[in-house]
Amino acid sequence: MSQVVNPVDREEAARRAAEELLKPGYEKESLFDQLYRRFNQFVGDLTDAVTGGGSTGGVIAAVVITLIILGVIALVAWRLRGAARRNAMAAGGLYGERVLDAAAHRRAAERLAAEGDWSEAIRERLRAIARDLEERALVDGMPGRTADELAAEAGAALPGFAAELAAAARSFDDVSYGGVPGTQAAYQAMSGLDDRLRQARPVPLAVAGGPS
Repeated sequence: MSQVVNPVDREEAARRAAEELLKPGYEKESLFDQLYRRFNQFVGDLTDAVTGGGSTGGVIAAVVITLIILGVIALVAWRLRGAARRNAMAAGGLYGERVLDAAAHRRAAERLAAEGDWSEAIRERLRAIARDLEERALVDGMPGRTADELAAEAGAALPGFAAELAAAARSFDDVSYGGVPGTQAAYQAMSGLDDRLRQARPVPLAVAGGPS
């Protein structure tokens, strides 16, 4: 005769299921999953209120949902703008992603000037100035350096060129970030500055207290 198996009642089945889920092999719900589930439940409740909660409740729920959506959009846009700024600082600065010496930047500037691409020629010429000053140890080889930082540091080492270096940095920023088109005159001014800086020597530090 076959043995009769008594069916397990509902409470016993629930108890066994709970014990099974408490075993180490089952992972608990992560915090992210909990937040995501609760957010979906919250939005679902608001949606239900819009469709069946009366006119006043529906208007309030619709406003809340709209504010939530706008907040999420604003947060995403803010994060994207921050990422764009960080990428621009990392890949921008003076040199971008290329690693060239002063002579290579200078040749690139002259080629671009011959083609009439004054904006890019100005950028390359200032990069040549910066790299030349680094190669001569007049400024530190600081990664991610900006044009203004170059002008400030180089102007301290070569005070007679401080004003021209600041003007060159403004020209670089104008064509790189300000949407100002480069001009032949601006390039020639930077080219002349480059030629004179190559012959310049730093001002020696004054001896404190003067001569003994």
